[in-house]
Amino acid sequence: MALTHLGQTSALPASPDEAVLDYVPNPRPGRPYLVRFTAPEFTSLCPVTGQPDFAHLVIDYAPGGTIVESKSLKLFLASFRNHAGFHEAVTVGIAERLTQEMQPLWLRIGGYWYPRGGIPIDVFWQSGAAPEGLWIPDQGVAPYRGRG
Repeated sequence: MALTHLGQTSALPASPDEAVLDYVPNPRPGRPYLVRFTAPEFTSLCPVTGQPDFAHLVIDYAPGGTIVESKSLKLFLASFRNHAGFHEAVTVGIAERLTQEMQPLWLRIGGYWYPRGGIPIDVFWQSGAAPEGLWIPDQGVAPYRGRG
């Protein structure tokens, strides 16, 4: 299996559509376990003003036949910094692409967005019911409470 990014110099993709996600075989097939990626400094652009939007993303998944290679995921997420999209479209779009390509047993994403227009917008999505017996820890991100 040829990987696009691992062990190679990789440029930041110009857009999420151009980003290539690499997948490798699941090293522990047949036993459900949870993988968590946290992106506490995620950015995209407001589609109306063009100003940056900031979020803390938490992606949890139970691998099926493959796992996503972390460098390719990092580059995919970073490609959103020049992408304009509403919080809902960005958060759910990330989850849908990972689910479609990787075909995990289960996936969820929590998009904890910082306020836009004075209102924090948190977006949550999951692919369905989690596999029986899968330990799913709390995502650990407190609700937005402002500066005090």
